[in-house]
Amino acid sequence: MPATPPVCDFGWMAPGFTLPATDGQRYSFEQIAGPKGTLVMFICNHCPFVLAVLDRILRDARDLQPLGIGVAAICSNDATTHPADSFPEMQRLAAGHGFPFPYLHDASQEVARAWGAACTPDFFGFNAERALQYRGRLDASGSRPAPPDARRELFEAMAQIAATGAGPRDQTPSMGCSIKWRAA
Repeated sequence: MPATPPVCDFGWMAPGFTLPATDGQRYSFEQIAGPKGTLVMFICNHCPFVLAVLDRILRDARDLQPLGIGVAAICSNDATTHPADSFPEMQRLAAGHGFPFPYLHDASQEVARAWGAACTPDFFGFNAERALQYRGRLDASGSRPAPPDARRELFEAMAQIAATGAGPRDQTPSMGCSIKWRAA
């Protein structure tokens, strides 16, 4: 069932984390942070919303890194109920698509809960001071192919953050599959 995250809470400070990545390393927020800002994306392997935009996520990540934006993705879904989101499957997806950023595994779901992640994809864009400036969508495509003239909303917002430290005030929330929480 599609879910939508809340609007951007400007200035919200990113909680720390250290998580294992598909490349065999462990990364903290500080290690992925860029000198001009940081983009953290909650994604997963099976969500049709993520799969529909994955090529554009990779394109935007590659285009943002030279602007000083650090990038990482986190999968927090329960792999027991959704085996396609298991760590070995995450490794296959990242290697198969040449992820240009760490793909982190939040098996305990503590990071997703601390961050208030709501769906996949859920984008969190921070400035250099680690203050939230963007919680919008990638573009207008949703789970469909993007029209040829689709604005690169995430890219434009993060480029603005890199240049000015502030995100756009007008943001459209992302939409995607709800986070698959473990049973209590």
